[in-house]
Amino acid sequence: MKKENKNFYSFHLICDFKLPKFIEDKTKIKNILWKAAQVANNTPLKVAVHKFPSQGITGVVILAESHIAIHSWPEYRYLAIDIFTCGKNTRPYAALEYLKKVFSPKKIKIRMIKRG
Repeated sequence: MKKENKNFYSFHLICDFKLPKFIEDKTKIKNILWKAAQVANNTPLKVAVHKFPSQGITGVVILAESHIAIHSWPEYRYLAIDIFTCGKNTRPYAALEYLKKVFSPKKIKIRMIKRG
């Protein structure tokens, strides 16, 4: 029988930003995602961003430690952010604080899931 690991080093923050400042520029979103990864003490590998024709943007930075993703719905004044990181030295809440400063949401809902 395998022994259960009581030490969790994977954290998934699921964040809902209501009434945020919207940034629809692909280059800015790429830079924001890259910096969020660095602030979290993660290793960014690649960033992909897609801007939808009418409105909204989706972006993800792939990390050696997992990913950070942003999905915007300007028509609903809503921004969804996932910060999924692993490792003893990762700082997912530092990335969250950075993203809160960038997007300045009026309301925030955060759920944290320990994974592993």
